[in-house]
Amino acid sequence: MASVMMTVNGLNLHYEIINPRVKKTVVLLHGFTGSSTTWDKVISSMSDQVRIIAIDLIGHGYTDSPKNVEHYSMEKQVSVLHGLLAQRGINKFTLVGYSMGGRIALAYALQYPETIEQLILESASPGLQTIEERTVRVKADNILAERLEKEGIQAFVDYWENIPLFESQKNLPQEIQEEIRADRLLQNERGLANSLRGIGTGQQNSYWDELTSFTKPVVLVTGELDKKFYQKAVDMKNLFQNCKHVVVSKAGHAIHVENPKTFATIIEEQN
Repeated sequence: MASVMMTVNGLNLHYEIINPRVKKTVVLLHGFTGSSTTWDKVISSMSDQVRIIAIDLIGHGYTDSPKNVEHYSMEKQVSVLHGLLAQRGINKFTLVGYSMGGRIALAYALQYPETIEQLILESASPGLQTIEERTVRVKADNILAERLEKEGIQAFVDYWENIPLFESQKNLPQEIQEEIRADRLLQNERGLANSLRGIGTGQQNSYWDELTSFTKPVVLVTGELDKKFYQKAVDMKNLFQNCKHVVVSKAGHAIHVENPKTFATIIEEQN
C-alpha cells in the first residue's frame, strides 16, 4: 500500500493505492468523519488482481480542510475526484461509496457515466426530495457544525458515535470500536464542520429524478438493521434500470466496518 499526495484544482489530496500496476480498478469513497483507513479491512480481504484507490475526501484524513465552505460543495467534490483520476490516467473503474461518499459517488456517476463500470452504493441516498426537507436539514447541520467548533472534536465524537444510526456498532469487539473512534478523533474540526455546511444532505440537489436515466450496473448495499436506508434502497432500486439490492444480515449502517469480508466479497462479485 502506497500513500500518495496529489494537487488537484489547488487542493492537496491524499489517497492510498494498492496494486498500482493492475488495470482493473476500484475507487473507494469513505463517509463523514472517516478516511481512507476505514477501508483497510475490506482491502486486506480483497484479491491482489484489483487496483484499489482509497481517497481522503475534502476535509477528511490528510486531504486539505480549506476555510472556504465552497470547496466542500458537491460540484467541487466531483470535480476534484475527476481531476485526481484523470491525472492518474484512470478512465474506467468500479466506484464504491459509503454514506456521504455514496452521495458523492452517485453524483459523480451521473455526471461521468462513461467512466463507470459498476456503481456500488453502501447506505447512501440520492438526497432529500423537497426544498422543505432540505431547508430543515441545512439548519440542523449548521447547528451541528457550530456545536463541533465550540465543543471540539472529542465531545463531537462522543456525541456522533452514540447516535441511533451507529447503534449496531456497539456489538462489535471493543478493539474494532476503538479503531473507529481513533479514526474519527484524528479528523480536523474545521474539515468536519465545513463538510456539514458544504456537503451535508440538505446542501445537495435531489438526484431522485435522474436515477431512471442511469444505465450502468448499480449495486445497493444496506444492513438488515438499518431500516431507514434499507427503504431508501428499495425505492432507488425501483428507479434504476440495472440494479440489485444486497441486504447484509445482522449489519447496520456501516457494513464495510461491521462485516468487511462480506463487503469485500460483494465488491469482487461485481468485478
